Amino acid sequence: MPKVAPYGTWESPITAELIASQSIRPEVGLVDGEDIYWTERRPTEGGRVAIVKYTPEGQIYDVIAPPFNARSRVHEYGGGAFTIHQGNLYFTNCADQRIYYVQPGQPPTPLTPEGPLRYADLTGDPVHRRLLCIREAHSDGGEPVNTITAIDTQTGEQQVLASGNDFYATPRLSPKGDQLVWLTWDHPYMPWDSTELWLADVTPQGTLANSRKIAGGPGESIFQPEWSPDGKLHFVSDASGWWNLYRRDGEEITPLYPMAAEFGIPQWVFRMSHYAFIGVNRILCSYTQDGLWYLAELNTATGEFSPIPVPYTAIYDVQTGPGFAIFQGASPTLEKAIIKLDIRSGKSEILKRSSEVEIKNNYISQPEAVSFPTAGNHTAYGFYYPPHNADYAALEDELPPLIVLSHSGPTSATATDLDLQVQYWTSRGFAVLDVNYRGSTGYGRAYREQLNGQWGVVDVEDCINGARYLVEQGWVDGDRLIIRGHSAGGYTTLCALTFHNIFKAGASYAGIADMEAIAQESHKFEAHYMDTLIGPYPEHAGLYRERSPIYHIEGLNCPVIFFQGLQDPVVPPAQAQKMAQVLRDKGIPVQYIAFENEGHSLRSAENLK
Repeated sequence: MPKVAPYGTWESPITAELIASQSIRPEVGLVDGEDIYWTERRPTEGGRVAIVKYTPEGQIYDVIAPPFNARSRVHEYGGGAFTIHQGNLYFTNCADQRIYYVQPGQPPTPLTPEGPLRYADLTGDPVHRRLLCIREAHSDGGEPVNTITAIDTQTGEQQVLASGNDFYATPRLSPKGDQLVWLTWDHPYMPWDSTELWLADVTPQGTLANSRKIAGGPGESIFQPEWSPDGKLHFVSDASGWWNLYRRDGEEITPLYPMAAEFGIPQWVFRMSHYAFIGVNRILCSYTQDGLWYLAELNTATGEFSPIPVPYTAIYDVQTGPGFAIFQGASPTLEKAIIKLDIRSGKSEILKRSSEVEIKNNYISQPEAVSFPTAGNHTAYGFYYPPHNADYAALEDELPPLIVLSHSGPTSATATDLDLQVQYWTSRGFAVLDVNYRGSTGYGRAYREQLNGQWGVVDVEDCINGARYLVEQGWVDGDRLIIRGHSAGGYTTLCALTFHNIFKAGASYAGIADMEAIAQESHKFEAHYMDTLIGPYPEHAGLYRERSPIYHIEGLNCPVIFFQGLQDPVVPPAQAQKMAQVLRDKGIPVQYIAFENEGHSLRSAENLK
C-alpha cells in the first residue's frame, strides 16, 4: 500500500548524488567509415569533455586521456571541437584552445601555436592536406576577429580564406573539393535572425575565387549547408516562416518538402546537424512539430516523405555512415543517448546512455503537452509533469506545489527528454511545468519573433499564465508556486519574482539581473543580441533599466536562492551578489552559493549535487 504523506515530502531513489555522479552527457557524434566517435561531458572528471570511439566490433574506448579536454570556446559556447582527417584525430583543447592531433597509439601533439587564438567547426580538406575551421583571434583591445582559416596539417601554417564579416560558420567542401560553402552574418543579427549563404571556387593553390552570396539576407535564417554525394548543395532556410529543406540546382533554389515543421534549431554552437545523406537522392532528417521530434527519410527525386518509427521524442545531431545512422535520441523514459540506426531494417540500438543507472517507471512522471491562453489573445506551450511516486499517495483534498521552469536562451526550447533533475522533484511530490514561452523555437519564425522587443515581458507573462492555467484546471496549489531558471531563464525568473507576486519562491542559476550591464559587457557573439529582444543600446538605456530586476529590487519580497560560477564569462557574478545582499538587508530568506572554478554552467559532480 502506498504511504500517505503531504506533497513535497515523499522520499525518492532519485537523489542529487545519483544525478550528479552517475550522469555523463554524450554529445556531438561523427562518423569515419565504420567507426563512430562522440564526446562525453563527465561531471566526475570536473566536467572534462572526452572523445570516445566505437568500433565495428563493438569496442568503446577514450581516444584522449586527462587532462585533455575537447572543448572550443569560440563564441564562448563552442562546438565542432574535433574531426577525423586522413586517419588522425584533431581537436581543440579547452585549457589553451590550441588544436592537437592524435595519431593512433600516440599522445596528443600540438598543431597550432600558443596565443590568443581559438578554433571551432573543424573539418578536413583532403585535397590540400589541411584543416578548415572557424578561427577567433582575441586581442587586448576591440572585439575578437572571426575568419574562415585553413591550417596545414604538416606545418601548422595558417591561411585566412574568408574575412571581413563579424561571424562565420559551417565551412563545407564539395565532394570534389573544388567549391566551398559557408554561412556568415553581422551585428546586430544572431544566426537565427538573418544569415547569408556564400559559395566560392577553390583554386588548385587552395585560395578562394569568385566568392558570391547565393541565398539568405535580412529576415532569413539559413542552417546547415551540406553537399549531396553527387555535389548538389542543400540547406535549411526559414524563408517560408519554418526551417525547411532546400536544394540549389544551378542558380535555382527549390524547396524540397514544405511543411509547418522545423528542420533546424538555433545555432548556439557549431556543427549542428539535423539531416544527412544516405544516398544521392535520400536524406535522413529530424524535425520538430508542437515540441516533439520525429525522424524521416526524404527522397529528393520523387518527393516522397516517409516517417521512420523510432521510440524517441527528441532527436539531434544526425550523422550517417555505410548502411547506418547515429544521432542523439531521448524520450520521456530515456535520457539523451547515442543511438545507432540500421538504415535497411529500421532497427535502432543504444550505444551509450547518459547514465547506466536505471530508474523504474514507478518513479518517472510522464510529460503532458499543454497549450494555454496568454496575454494579447495568444497561445503559449509547455510540458506538464504531475507528481509521481508509486510508493506514496497524497493527502485527501491536497493539491501539489508547482515548480515552473523557464528555459535558457531565450532563443531555445524545452523538449521531452527524460531529465532526472525534473524527476527529482516530481518523485518527491512536486508538479513541474516546463514552459516553451513565446520566443521559443520549434513553433515557426512568427512565434519566435513574438519575443522581439518584449523580452522580460511576454516570457514572464507566459510562465505566469501557464501556472494560472494549471491552477484553474485544479491540478496544482495556487498558493504554492515556485519558479526557477538558468541564464536567460534566470532572467525570466527574476523578472517574475520582482515585477509580479504570483510566485512564493524562486531559484536563479547564473540568472541575468542587470540588462544594462549585459549590454555593456557581453562577449562578441551576444553583444547585440538584445538589440532585437529589447532595443538598441544605449538609445534604449531607459528601457534596459526598466526591464532589469536589479533596479527594482524593492518589489522582490520572497525567498530566492542564487547559484553562480565565479568564472562566468556571460553573466558577471556581481549581479547575483548584489541581488542577494539586498534581500539579506531586507531580512528575506536568501542563499547565494558561488562556485570558484565554474563558468556559466556547472560541470563538476560535486557542484552539480
